[in-house]
Amino acid sequence: MRRLSVELSNGQLRVSRSGLYLDAHRRSSCAFVSHAHGDHIARHDRTIATAATVALMRHRLGPNTRGEALPAEYRQPFGLADLTLELFPAGHVLGSAQLRVTRDGLSLGYTGDLCTDATLTAEAADVVECDVLVLESTFGLPRYVFPPKGEVLAQVRRFVDDALSDGFTPVLLAYALGKAQEILKYLGEAGYRCRAHAVVHAVNRVYEAQGVSLPNASVLGADGPAAGEVVVAPPHLARSAAIARIRGRRTAVLTGWALDGRRGFRGADAAFPLSDHADFPSLLAYARASGASRVLTVHGYARELAASLRREGMRAEPLSEQEQLELL
Repeated sequence: MRRLSVELSNGQLRVSRSGLYLDAHRRSSCAFVSHAHGDHIARHDRTIATAATVALMRHRLGPNTRGEALPAEYRQPFGLADLTLELFPAGHVLGSAQLRVTRDGLSLGYTGDLCTDATLTAEAADVVECDVLVLESTFGLPRYVFPPKGEVLAQVRRFVDDALSDGFTPVLLAYALGKAQEILKYLGEAGYRCRAHAVVHAVNRVYEAQGVSLPNASVLGADGPAAGEVVVAPPHLARSAAIARIRGRRTAVLTGWALDGRRGFRGADAAFPLSDHADFPSLLAYARASGASRVLTVHGYARELAASLRREGMRAEPLSEQEQLELL
């Protein structure tokens, strides 16, 4: 029997005794890609991902003539050498997926980035039942408890209404993939006219090609927004020429890190804790619901989250560099 194990080496997570990497950020022979954010993708020889993630990767990386994409459906098991793989929705961005790997009756669950709250533009997350769980730990501290998403969206809408009523253009800073589309859909369906920065607009087109409608959203051109329009742009372009041209603007950043009180993030007038990650209570609840007898935490506050899980009576530890753990 070839036991199932996982290892982390030079920042690369791999299923041991196999050629399967998990969200490798450097080129590898075969990688599962959970979603298309830049820190999770690379030009691999073979990529296992959902069709939506493959489309978003092609947009972000350009054509990959040497690599082979292996699009997979949710909840449809398939074989890879002596492994059985199955993808499940992760709720993070469109096409995001979790992975269950099975060998000789033992199962390993890998969440990648995870959001268990309902979302407007991504598939609702499943709980992956498994023997061992590899759990992301981005918001793995007890202080990270997000308000209900409906309340946060209502706060953003009040910010928009107040800015418009005062004659200002509201500028919402949200990651170009995922969060931007969620706020655009929320506002667009409520009847607001929105302009998306060109970087966001290019991602919007991929979303729309995958069947996600984004009403009342058009590209932000050189002439800027008209009166009464809302602008959505990526945070890293908050000081770009396209935004600097907008006179009389009020800016808000949409990020889970707003819980840290970062109101001055990139000079924003306000910050709202709209996140596409699971918060601390949701991570604890997910770990329990998975039924895993062992939890390995990775990324973010991995050590702290593992300690909290142990206090909840679970066997948990952070996955450390150069350490291979046999999953018994």
